[in-house]
Amino acid sequence: MADVTARDAKLIQYLNEAFANEKKLETGLQAHIAMTTKASYKKRLQDHLKETKQHAKEVERRIKKLGGKPEVAPEGTPDAVVGVAGRAVSAAQKGVAAVQGQVHMIRGTGEQEKMLKNAKTEYQDEAEEIATYTGIEALATAVGDKETARLAKTIRRQEERMASFLEKEIPRLSKAVAVAEIPASERSSGARRRAGGRRRASSAASRSSASRSTSARSSSSRPATKRSAAAKRGANTRKAASTARKAASGTQKAAASARGTARKAATGASSSARKATTGARSGARKATTSSRRSSGSSRARKS
Repeated sequence: MADVTARDAKLIQYLNEAFANEKKLETGLQAHIAMTTKASYKKRLQDHLKETKQHAKEVERRIKKLGGKPEVAPEGTPDAVVGVAGRAVSAAQKGVAAVQGQVHMIRGTGEQEKMLKNAKTEYQDEAEEIATYTGIEALATAVGDKETARLAKTIRRQEERMASFLEKEIPRLSKAVAVAEIPASERSSGARRRAGGRRRASSAASRSSASRSTSARSSSSRPATKRSAAAKRGANTRKAASTARKAASGTQKAAASARGTARKAATGASSSARKATTGARSGARKATTSSRRSSGSSRARKS
């Protein structure tokens, strides 16, 4: 790595940390798969083991492309001894993982609790891997290495999916432990309380329904004579309203007729008055003319 730049050397360092972790987890997952009896959980572990092996290969290729060597030496190991130390540490880490697998075989008080403890350990491992690849992605982005950033992002997302699976699986495994190791009489009190609450709610709903039904029957069982009397009163009321409307209509027509007659009489009276006035004026003019003529004739005879 003498010709490797400072940028690539730092990237190789971080990638080697991820590579070492992937190789260690391969051994741990194999041990957990061997002791897992729940089919769906076991299948997911097997799938993730394949992902883990693929991650190690992809990281190894990227390290070589950057000019480095895939090693599992601890951080700070001098380059001069990294090869020998790396191989030794790799063997040691695999040995530790194998021993941990054996220890995991005997931990817990039963089969369900062993799987629960394994899931908790796996969840912890996933958190470490997510942190590792998040750091690699951020470093690669900061120094402009898009290929390394893209690889770290892809692996991180797969680790996040596994962590999400474990986050949901741990409560299910915990419930299985409760069923397997705690007597029904000691874990059913909560269930009884919930069942009692459901029964009370159902009983209240039934009483409410019965009350509505009784009210409906009571309403429908009124004597027929009362319903008939009510119907007759309604009919009489409607007839009275109709008669009142007809009377009001007749009154309106009579008023309109009276107004028409009054208008005609007023028009006739006005016409007669005009005619009488015209006749009187004409008679007065004629009398005046006759008087003038008589006065002229009298003056002529005197002279």
